[in-house]
Amino acid sequence: MTVVLRTRQSSANGSTIGTPDAISVMTQTTQTVLVVEDDQQTRDLIARYLREHSFAVGAVTSGKEMDRYLSQNRVDLIVLDLMLPGEDGLSLCRRLRAESTTPIIILTAKGEDLDRILGLEMGADDYLPKPFNPRELLARINAIMRRQSGGLAAGAAATRLTFQGWTIDLRMRELRDPEGAHVPLTSAEFDLLQAFCERAGRILTRDSLLNMTRGRPGGGFGRSIDVLVSRLRRKLDRTEGTSVIRTVRTGGYIFTPMVEEA
Repeated sequence: MTVVLRTRQSSANGSTIGTPDAISVMTQTTQTVLVVEDDQQTRDLIARYLREHSFAVGAVTSGKEMDRYLSQNRVDLIVLDLMLPGEDGLSLCRRLRAESTTPIIILTAKGEDLDRILGLEMGADDYLPKPFNPRELLARINAIMRRQSGGLAAGAAATRLTFQGWTIDLRMRELRDPEGAHVPLTSAEFDLLQAFCERAGRILTRDSLLNMTRGRPGGGFGRSIDVLVSRLRRKLDRTEGTSVIRTVRTGGYIFTPMVEEA
């Protein structure tokens, strides 16, 4: 089943916070996804499909409704459309990332590569171009949730790794700098750092990194890995002109520090 989405539509008939569509009862064990989408047909379909697969779902139509929902509810992941009335999705993504590390999947219009890249640069964890199959959205959500719960680290012998004074806790999914301060990482940034640390000193292609961190081949979207690497470098590099992640021309990237088990 494929969903064809419109880029803009009035939300006059859309759901609002306080209606059954906007808020699902949340339990201690149910993971909650907030869908921020002004197209009612798309919003209802996503919400219904995720509920059928055991997620609690909040569904809102704008940034203002999103803020109200987040002030009252815990959310495990946000599905964010970029084309919204009022404050647009790119602005919301930037603001969300400045306030939290909650995973964000952005929905972009087909062929809008610039919006996709900007969304990743502003901290989104993944993207899905429209039109899309709800099963693919569910797969992306489940992949992020597994990584959030430490699924990638489950098979690792060590639970903590160190490099140049930095410590990465695979179980808690935390990074601490040489002074011991916590460095916030998005889900995608942590997955990328883990992939590098577990394969330090090896050249990793963009496609292989995309496969390791998002569970799918590159398919021409290696640029998204470039954006993630750039974000990670900004957090790791403390000396101007040097980087722990070296670009290999025509090859990909290599993580240069020696990584040891803590």
